[in-house]
Amino acid sequence: MEFPTPSERSSPINNPSGPVALWKPRVNPWIIAATVALAAFMEVLDTSIANVALPHIAGSLGASINQGTWVLTSYLVSNAIVLPIGAWASSVMGRRNFFLFCIVIFTVASFLCGAAPSLPMLLVCRVLQGAGGGGMQPMAQAIMADSFEPQKRGQAFALYGLVAVLAPSIGPTLGGWITDNYSWRWIFFINIPVGILAFFLVSRLVDDPPWIKADRSRLFHMDYVGLSFLALAMGGLQIMLDKGEENAWFASGFIRLFAFLFVGGMIALVWWELRHKNPIINLRLFRYKNFAICCFLMALVGGVLNANTVLQPQFMQQLLGWNATTAGLALTAGGVVLLFVMPIAGYATGKIAARYLAVVGFILFVITFRYAADVTTLDMTFASASWLRVIQMMPIPFCFISITTAAYVGMPREESNQVAGLINFVRNIGGSILIAVTNAQVTSRALWHQQHLQSAMQSASSAFQQHTQALTGFFGSEFGAPNGQGMALATIYNQLNQQAQMQAYQDVYMELSWMSVGLVALAFLLSRNKPGAEAGGAAMH
Repeated sequence: MEFPTPSERSSPINNPSGPVALWKPRVNPWIIAATVALAAFMEVLDTSIANVALPHIAGSLGASINQGTWVLTSYLVSNAIVLPIGAWASSVMGRRNFFLFCIVIFTVASFLCGAAPSLPMLLVCRVLQGAGGGGMQPMAQAIMADSFEPQKRGQAFALYGLVAVLAPSIGPTLGGWITDNYSWRWIFFINIPVGILAFFLVSRLVDDPPWIKADRSRLFHMDYVGLSFLALAMGGLQIMLDKGEENAWFASGFIRLFAFLFVGGMIALVWWELRHKNPIINLRLFRYKNFAICCFLMALVGGVLNANTVLQPQFMQQLLGWNATTAGLALTAGGVVLLFVMPIAGYATGKIAARYLAVVGFILFVITFRYAADVTTLDMTFASASWLRVIQMMPIPFCFISITTAAYVGMPREESNQVAGLINFVRNIGGSILIAVTNAQVTSRALWHQQHLQSAMQSASSAFQQHTQALTGFFGSEFGAPNGQGMALATIYNQLNQQAQMQAYQDVYMELSWMSVGLVALAFLLSRNKPGAEAGGAAMH
């Protein structure tokens, strides 16, 4: 690859001082897209790669499993706070410089995480890592949006969608394999060469468009009050969601405190930002109907994607007895399908109005979740689990790319950083919320089914008596008559619990299917954009 010379950098087309209308990236946009996608992939991977390594991390650092979960929570809190403020940071430093700064922070923090001698030190480093990562996702998307012509933007978002969807899916598998074969520290050390390569490529290939100008004076006029409310709200939300189930949710004063911080912080944030002259988050963008609807839809799409990525391997490990590596491999086929479907969906966005593609995606969601409810059984095979994952992944590109593309319709191009930041922010928040809600619902529905099934375990039931007698005879012949009946009842109770858990997962898949029906209706509220039109002046009907 030949890099541009300094004289090429200063040409009228590539120089930010040149005419805005003539600006184009100085290298092939696909090279830029691949470069920023590399950095974004590294960051998104880290949101899930540590999940299966938590017992190893806790044991190695002399902490309990519950204490070890703060390794995840600390990253998510920091990440959620930084995600929506990337637009302000890039206005101070310039988008390219901010992106490079985030890569450096993330890479250095990754090394420090891997070298951490204690849990408190690891948590501090994870906060730093989450802060660096929080700026990388939206900036990567914004760079892609500005590097491509509008009619090709959907194809660029297909690459970004592949990163956003595939990385969380393979994270647990990769993390489990590294932890089992090497050490948990290497799940952080592997970021170092990737970060160095990404820094080199971004510094050589990426430039800011002329409408993105650094203004150092904004550093001294930062909306510190808004940032404080944001940190309060996001910290409260993430801690409430991540620690809710282990603390019995709102029965715990600890959880109620953080719920109050979230609600109070969010109300104060909205009130303050709408009145501030230079807000850290431009909430006025929500006056654009299309953007507001896209944010809501993206929150639900992110929620469905993340919840499903947790539900399926969780079912396979808890009820089918598969190890983390096998459960992760069952998800691999879905990632392969994305490699083929994402480009098709990206191409389609340049030909078909985004709302129609979103409708197609959500209808497929309805079908796939109903199918999941049917095939999620205790005799599920590896092949059927892999096929289920394939079916579940097929709607994602049509929903993800169409909604991302529609979010830019009618928006001023100088707001691309804010658009990218808020879209990624709501997607991550939606993912966190729906993961917590679906896990809580699995527990609740399992208890309901358990009580319902227990009603059939009565001495008057001939089927129960026959099953008990058969098991008693079997265990009695093996372990002695005195132990036979006790082991028989224990076996039946274990079967009952497994059946109740299985039905709970089926119920949650049906609930996600009904939610997707609502998404179909909401998608029709999107403006019918003219495919390939300029974002800032797209025709809408």
